[in-house]
Amino acid sequence: MTTLKLFDLTGKVAIVTGGGFHLGRAMATALGELGATVVIASRRQWLCEQVAEEMKKEGIDCIGLGCDVTDEKSVDALVDQVTKSYGRLDILVCNAGGSVTSTYIPDASIDEFTKSWEMNVKSIYMCAQAAARVMIPQGSGKIINIGSAHAKMTIDKKFYDGLDYLRSGPPYQISKGAVINMTKSLAAELGEYGITVNCLSPGQIPPPDTDPEFVERCRQKSALRRTGVADDLKGATALLASSAGDWITGHDLLVDGGWTIW
Repeated sequence: MTTLKLFDLTGKVAIVTGGGFHLGRAMATALGELGATVVIASRRQWLCEQVAEEMKKEGIDCIGLGCDVTDEKSVDALVDQVTKSYGRLDILVCNAGGSVTSTYIPDASIDEFTKSWEMNVKSIYMCAQAAARVMIPQGSGKIINIGSAHAKMTIDKKFYDGLDYLRSGPPYQISKGAVINMTKSLAAELGEYGITVNCLSPGQIPPPDTDPEFVERCRQKSALRRTGVADDLKGATALLASSAGDWITGHDLLVDGGWTIW
């Protein structure tokens, strides 16, 4: 098989949770540009539908659906709808998640910890399980979990001093660390069925409307001396979602501009 053919996703069906915004949209676009039919899903169904229409204009076969990844019935309904419509599910990108941390230990809210766990860990577990029910009979599938460079490190809380920015504190770091180990566990469970499970861990890739001072601090922390952009994830997504990554499973791929090498 030629190298170009290894990355060809023609005929494949992919779900990208949280695919209507920022990192999710970039990863969904990457899959679509390689030929996959892409389903983007999040609680903001209207946004997913809007983005899907925009992607169609770019020549990508895409639809937007609603899904709350913290609700098992909603997750199961999404996967059922996709498989009934397309007859298969080849790729799942578990991107939906986020940070709710704002308070500091010893006065941190346990509710913040619980929400982080539900958003970043429980959600992926439920999505992966729903996808596996389809992928196991197929004898193939690609599951990509989105971790974070913060899973490998903590960060000096002074980094956020004076900023109007929601910091990624212990609940976020702990939950993303769990995602990496869950990825290994899922890879061990599903490997015999021809399913690969990997984790893609971005470094700081601030959304466009982020506090400019925070963006500058991120730039200074990067070994490449630039700030990451959403499209920086497209190549890694292509690798892990395609036949080019068939011999990779249980792996955490850092895409962080050297953030964690210091």
